[in-house]
Amino acid sequence: MRDLHMARRQRADWMFMTESTSLSYRDAGVDIDRGEALVERIKPLAKKTMREGVLTGIGGFGALFEIPKRYREPVLVSGADGVGTKLKLAFRLNKHETVGQDLVAMSVNDILVQGAEPLFFLDYFACGKLDVETAAEVISGIAKGCELAGAALIGGETAEMPGMYPDGEYDLAGFALGVVEKAKIIDGSGILPGDVVLGLASSGAHSNGYSLIRKILEHAFSDFADFANFDAPFDQGKTLVEVVMEPTRIYVKSVLSLLETVPVKGMAHITGGGLLENLPRVLPDTVTAVLETTAWQRPRLFDWLQAEGRIDDAEMHRVFNCGIGMTIIVAAEDAETALASLRQSGETVWQIGRILPRQRGEPQTRIV
Repeated sequence: MRDLHMARRQRADWMFMTESTSLSYRDAGVDIDRGEALVERIKPLAKKTMREGVLTGIGGFGALFEIPKRYREPVLVSGADGVGTKLKLAFRLNKHETVGQDLVAMSVNDILVQGAEPLFFLDYFACGKLDVETAAEVISGIAKGCELAGAALIGGETAEMPGMYPDGEYDLAGFALGVVEKAKIIDGSGILPGDVVLGLASSGAHSNGYSLIRKILEHAFSDFADFANFDAPFDQGKTLVEVVMEPTRIYVKSVLSLLETVPVKGMAHITGGGLLENLPRVLPDTVTAVLETTAWQRPRLFDWLQAEGRIDDAEMHRVFNCGIGMTIIVAAEDAETALASLRQSGETVWQIGRILPRQRGEPQTRIV
């Protein structure tokens, strides 16, 4: 009976409050003014990403985009992705400027492998309580990623949802739309024995394997503050924190330039699943790719992760990109031209493997 009496008294208190007090959305934890302030911060960032085809951008209920008229038989290619548990490190380090570029990269690199030119990008930023400075930092990174990809940041959504996320945390999702001529779609169907595999250098772990990376960091550092404050140079003058949080490389402009130079037979964005599971996604069943680890320079980060986590080679190759963020398959006679084109565009690239006939029961990717 005591619980029932308490419930009745609480309900009476609520009725009294509603009769004498006017509640607002802010009382419920949502501050519309903060949201509007963020939109004003975003507008100049988005404006820098505008490109041909944009009819209306941020501010309306929907953004309008016209497919460039140079396409005769345009096929739309779409992609959606997030940043994953790399965000957990961003929260703890209070370092938010790189994850926005990660968000863009994961989607635009995915649609790129089919030969698609990214046209525009949409983002979704969700939090429990909107911190304008943090959100602006994230979206600044998104805008930078869009500039690198040549895609317009044409719209998005900021959702403030009290009680849905812990204080100081947020979630991100991104959506890219691209276009490719129907006759120029790259699907891997023309890959044959004798073709070669080129590997474009990654900028680090990109946005994959971070649940394992965080586990390794917990093992290597007794306290997270030790990691956050570890400021000794780790690789090429960068600290371990900087290397771990390095944003995903965006390959769009280099690869689109390559497509104007040589026929590309297939491409794979090396994301979750690493080299072992992503390359087979573009290979015909009749062939296998043999990659040679001595053909490229593996960044120190992966050596450190493998040693600290006591990870075997097979697990490394199916979790991490191990220094290769994108693979491109071309005919052997086009390899040198392709390498020269990519290097001229600023990529570090190696010939890392070859395509062979597949034997019965053989995996479609072998790393030797």
